[in-house]
Amino acid sequence: MAAVTDATFSNSPPGGMFSSALGNRLLLGVGIAAVIAVMSAFWLWSQQPDYRVLFSNFSDKDGGAIVGALERMNVPYKFSEGGSAILVPAAQVHQARLRLAAEGLPKGGNVGFEIMEQQKFGVSQFLEQVNFQRALEGELERSVQSIAAVQNARIHLAIPKSSVFVRDQQKPTASVLLNLQPGRTLDAQQVSAVVHLLASSVPELTAANVTVVDQNGNLLSDSGRQDKTNKLDPNQIKYVEALQQSIARRVESIISPIVGAENVRAEASADVDFANVEQAAEIYKPNQTPDSTVIRSQQSSESATVPGNNLNGGVPGALSNQPPAEASAPLVQPAPAEGAATAAPAAANTPPLMNTQKNATTNYEVDKTVRYSQQAMGGIKRLTVAVVVNFKREAGKDGKLQDRPLSDAEKTQIADLARQAMGYNEARGDTLTVVNSSFAGNLPVLEPEVPLWKQPQNIAMGMEVLKLLAGVLVMLMLYLRLLKPMLRKLVTPALPAPAAPALADDSENPVLLEASGPATPAITQRGYVQNLETAKSIAKDNPKMVANVVTNWVSNND
Repeated sequence: MAAVTDATFSNSPPGGMFSSALGNRLLLGVGIAAVIAVMSAFWLWSQQPDYRVLFSNFSDKDGGAIVGALERMNVPYKFSEGGSAILVPAAQVHQARLRLAAEGLPKGGNVGFEIMEQQKFGVSQFLEQVNFQRALEGELERSVQSIAAVQNARIHLAIPKSSVFVRDQQKPTASVLLNLQPGRTLDAQQVSAVVHLLASSVPELTAANVTVVDQNGNLLSDSGRQDKTNKLDPNQIKYVEALQQSIARRVESIISPIVGAENVRAEASADVDFANVEQAAEIYKPNQTPDSTVIRSQQSSESATVPGNNLNGGVPGALSNQPPAEASAPLVQPAPAEGAATAAPAAANTPPLMNTQKNATTNYEVDKTVRYSQQAMGGIKRLTVAVVVNFKREAGKDGKLQDRPLSDAEKTQIADLARQAMGYNEARGDTLTVVNSSFAGNLPVLEPEVPLWKQPQNIAMGMEVLKLLAGVLVMLMLYLRLLKPMLRKLVTPALPAPAAPALADDSENPVLLEASGPATPAITQRGYVQNLETAKSIAKDNPKMVANVVTNWVSNND
């Protein structure tokens, strides 16, 4: 019989087993810590706050000042992808803006008159003039940017050099580039305010030499240079609207006590004349009666001439100095007729006739009326009013409320009241229409129903829920797949290695080393595999010893 000794069938000595168990436990602890770190990092990422834009499109100088102020306030920040915006947590956006505004940030990159405080000794006059122009432009930019609709402004002044010659003097000009707030516009009155603001701030700058352009390249100041007679002024449009609303409100207020405030509707349309008319008239009227005539001037002249007293005369000369010609009258006169015998002596006694001429001129005053009249703008040329009255609701015979049309007398009464309230003028061509009809009820406005998944508030809430669920799912997978098995191995105690016969080879006789003590009934799968591999290696390296062990087993069984 071969000697039998007790030995432990193991691949390593007891000291090696202890070192291996300690290393496994250390590796397991490191893995658990790594899993916990990953889970914590993912949880912190899922709880990371949402960042919003604090300021954008700022200058580098303002950006540095803003970042420094945020660091002093312990406000976390980060930059957008392009670096054109500073982002802070959404919960701190408004508070950060207010605190930065208290410090005067951002300044917008405008340099005002504070640049004059940095003047160096010995600076040239040209540089002084340039700094003054920069300071003036910066102050004007700050003033224009204070308008609510203006986000940013750039102003360029062209100030010519002064000259002692009047014909060489030039007026300054200004150009304004406005960057408006999103969705905001400037009306003509606001543009005119910007133009006059600049014209009043720069010496000798006129409003006609100011050009205002927006960020889209639209010329805003052109409306002030055009002839306004072809366009309605916005103030005129507001006046017409206010006039129409006032007339409609007066008509409704006078009819409401009769039919009820909810049973009458009135609308007015006014044709307003905004023409500015100046008239000069000169009127001449004829004299009505002789008594009312007024003599301005009167002239009269009278002249008389006697025939026969005319002296011979002529042009001095030879012809006028000749002796008179011989008489050609007959010496014997014929006997006169019977009727003429009595007339001859009378003619001889009648004095010679005189030629008398009278002239009289009378000038009378002419009636003349000179009238200068100026018609004010805003006169109403024509007025049109439409009134709709609801049916009158009364209790019927059965006691139930029912609607009935208005009678002709009631319509006439309402029409008369409306004419008085609107200031009806038939000569002007005003019209009034009164209609009695049943009012339709307030029908509900059917708005297209927006699906739940398209509503903005639901989208934001869904994103938050998905982020939370993703975090929980990842943490659960890490726990089930990594952390839980590691914890189980860490808590479960290690089982002792199973005892197995150890084989030894003697130079003379083979010795069989069998496991001493009671056999271990519980052998783990891992220990069995290790023992099996050890037995295979021994059988391969020393087959003679294995044959002796098998022979010994057979002998013992016999």
